[in-house]
Amino acid sequence: MKITNADPSAVGLLGLALVTLVASSQKLGFTSGVSFIVPWAIFLGAFAQLFACINDSKRNNIFGTTAFGGYAFFWFAVAASWMIKLGVFGEKMAANADVKQLGFAFIGYLIFSIYMTIGSMETNKVLLIIFVLIDLLFLGLSLSTFGIAAEATHKLAAYSEFLISIFSFYGSAAVVLNEHFGKQFLPVGKPFGIFK
Repeated sequence: MKITNADPSAVGLLGLALVTLVASSQKLGFTSGVSFIVPWAIFLGAFAQLFACINDSKRNNIFGTTAFGGYAFFWFAVAASWMIKLGVFGEKMAANADVKQLGFAFIGYLIFSIYMTIGSMETNKVLLIIFVLIDLLFLGLSLSTFGIAAEATHKLAAYSEFLISIFSFYGSAAVVLNEHFGKQFLPVGKPFGIFK
């Protein structure tokens, strides 16, 4: 008996779409604070993508496993960082936080995102766009955290994150509807075919 697992990327992309929509609302100045972003970071950014990671692993999809897993753990860490800043773990821990350490984490994720962007070229064009926007997000976050052209790089991060949300909603819808209807209902663009 062979067990077939459904493509989990629709759930993973939905989680990414929702958390980046909520998080970008704060960066763009439509909302303030991060208290209500924390649950979305944990449940949609982290757990939804972790679910997709685990299920992509069962499908022997190393790219999907690594992408969804890497970003799931990013959102767990971001949520914990916001909770530290908010004093959830005590005033002493909040007072001891050095924001530049986040800057180094963002640089690490920029490196990760760049090589995942190369891999995305052999998936589809919607995913490639999402990964390019993620690169721009981490570039903006890295530079703004270190105070380099802080206002401009913060805006780069904010608009990139909002666009990640829009394209991730589209990507999630395409996975669901294309599979559900058994045809290309929403086009995602073919792989480039350069490396494969």
